Amino acid sequence: MSYPTQRPTDLEGGDGLDSIPAELHSIPWIDVHNHAHTLSWNDRERYALSGCAGMVTMAAAYYWTPYKPVQPADVRYLWDDALNRLPQIRESHLIDAKVGVGIHTGARVENYEELLEVLPEYAALDEVAAIGEIGITEAQHVAGWSLAEQKEVTRRQFEVAADHDLPAVVHTPADLEDVEFPERESGNLPGYELDLARQQEPVLTSEYPKREAVDIDAELADEAGLDHEQVVLSHMDPKIAPYVLENTDCYLSFTVSYPWLLGVSPTDVAEVVAEYGPERILVETDSAGVLRSDVFAFKRTIAELYRHGVDVDAIRQVVYENPQSVLP
Repeated sequence: MSYPTQRPTDLEGGDGLDSIPAELHSIPWIDVHNHAHTLSWNDRERYALSGCAGMVTMAAAYYWTPYKPVQPADVRYLWDDALNRLPQIRESHLIDAKVGVGIHTGARVENYEELLEVLPEYAALDEVAAIGEIGITEAQHVAGWSLAEQKEVTRRQFEVAADHDLPAVVHTPADLEDVEFPERESGNLPGYELDLARQQEPVLTSEYPKREAVDIDAELADEAGLDHEQVVLSHMDPKIAPYVLENTDCYLSFTVSYPWLLGVSPTDVAEVVAEYGPERILVETDSAGVLRSDVFAFKRTIAELYRHGVDVDAIRQVVYENPQSVLP
């Protein structure tokens, strides 16, 4: 390629993209894990304008209730609040939005049996698309929860998911060992409204808590009769991905909207897709009102996957077809 300029340009002989497929810009996407009901109207509009066709907004969010230990009424409020906001989100932004309900183990919930008794009634609602986010948590905020009780409440929720043919969206502990964030030691996380100084002692004590939690969650799903194909493991990273893909049949979902905290980038997603294929890979934002997150991250990830050599069909499978497969 040549240009009518007197001086050579850096484009000559380069490996630039010769053509951009038009369909790349029109791929719809589904966010299987966010907390968009806590975002602003403007943020949700940005979701819609950047191509969001559907979302599951997780009503289980222990850190939005200021009372610890959390009471069943606090959790019911969170579930009901998300459900009550849903019609306006759908009408305002034309997004096929649904809700995930569950008992998050990020802080101790007193008398959780009361919630397990009514959870099936919520699971039967058309507006509910998942049980979540749930799962084994390494350490709790403010009020601790024993590992034995976490296993009990998680297994029981997997049973509800199995009984109602719903997927379970599973929170997995963040692996921050290689993420540089010096302020973390002081308990101050600029961009996250969470006082780490109030974190309780960890109940997962292995050298690799994330894998320990994944192993326990997969075992509990088996005990509950929930197929791995209906388990979405959130907050995945390139370190745990090979283990999950080689040892389970679960979907794994990469959280891409706050790389400053989790250290996960579209490059990581592209590398896993290149190595293992797109069949069980998902992308999520986990965007929420309590932390600095990028609501354009999903659309940006689509573009970056293409730049990294993932073809359009594979991108579409990851961001749209796979969520359609796992969600009711």
